[in-house]
Amino acid sequence: MNVYIELRQHVGAPCRPLVETGDSVLRGQLIAEPTGLGANIHASVTGTVQEVTKTQIIIEMADTQPDDFEKIPDTSSHLEAIEHAGVVGAGGAGFPTHVKYATKVEGGVIIANAVECEPVLGHNVKLMEQHPEVIVRGLNYLLEISGAERAYIAMKLKHRKAALALGKACKNEPNIEVKFVSDMYPAGDERVIVRELLGVELQPGELPSVANAIVSNVETIKHVVNAIELRKPYIDKDLTISGRVQSGVKIFVDQPIGMPVSYYIEQCGGYIEPYGEIVIGGPFTGASGTEQTPLTKTTGGILVAMPFPQEPRKIGLLACECGTDEDRLRAIAEAMGAEVVASAMCKRMVEHNGRYRCDLPGICPGQTEKILMMKKSGAETVIAGSCES
Repeated sequence: MNVYIELRQHVGAPCRPLVETGDSVLRGQLIAEPTGLGANIHASVTGTVQEVTKTQIIIEMADTQPDDFEKIPDTSSHLEAIEHAGVVGAGGAGFPTHVKYATKVEGGVIIANAVECEPVLGHNVKLMEQHPEVIVRGLNYLLEISGAERAYIAMKLKHRKAALALGKACKNEPNIEVKFVSDMYPAGDERVIVRELLGVELQPGELPSVANAIVSNVETIKHVVNAIELRKPYIDKDLTISGRVQSGVKIFVDQPIGMPVSYYIEQCGGYIEPYGEIVIGGPFTGASGTEQTPLTKTTGGILVAMPFPQEPRKIGLLACECGTDEDRLRAIAEAMGAEVVASAMCKRMVEHNGRYRCDLPGICPGQTEKILMMKKSGAETVIAGSCES
């Protein structure tokens, strides 16, 4: 079997390959490095490099795979360990973690994003339930690195088992506390978390650092701990598989980055007929994929959907930053056989540095004006991507 290691698994430019076709590589070996903003990439398996393209390093797996890995070099600081390990945000765009924590937040707050915001996904909840102590240890490391005064674990009250486990793990941690956020989408958005926990309303484009805070996904914190304690590079990923598969919802832990989607469909017993699109990520912000799509550092889910209903009618699109953007909605409409006659953005969308952002995520307005505008343009149906729809 081949694994397909993407050269861009993070914010920034693709990494520069350090291996060539025919090279033997070991699990954990550094195989690509950033040329600017980015993060190191390591081999997730032991094997032979089959091909190096502009976007991927393709490795044929050896018949026998080791449980161990090549360790990152010894470092003089925890932050350097995180950098060597190639840790990036596991729950979002993949911002390099060593860059995020290079800025001190003296007297500020570290927030562990444990909200598990996207519906269906459950691997972060499983991590909290089974290994809450890992998150607590990681937060202590991040408090030390950042100079922050305290840490909060932001989560939803409905995840009671996880909340109890984390509460117990924090019992003797005076600087770490579990905090609850509203059970709504997108409660896991950084700006929503900062608003609900710290009472600071960040403007579109503003980072949590404006509130003297840093936010990190709980799986990211797990990889921080692995880098510091085990000297382990970021080579494995947790994910949730769900939808039209025989097993139903199934959670996979520590899966080699680069494995193709088809492998996980097989591990779930195959498809349930009929089935339609494969979505990589969550229901709201996921993107269309194929059986050949490889696992990356930011892959959170593989969802097999029902076939799209065929609606050969005129459709309007209502896009949203928090939910689904216009390109994704257009792809859905095309798959439905529909004609797009109008499109609009949620009225909360404002332009910031050439990008449209929500000015108040999670607090959605009525969309009557937008709907009537699309109706006047001939739309018979509206596909809405706004988070409260």
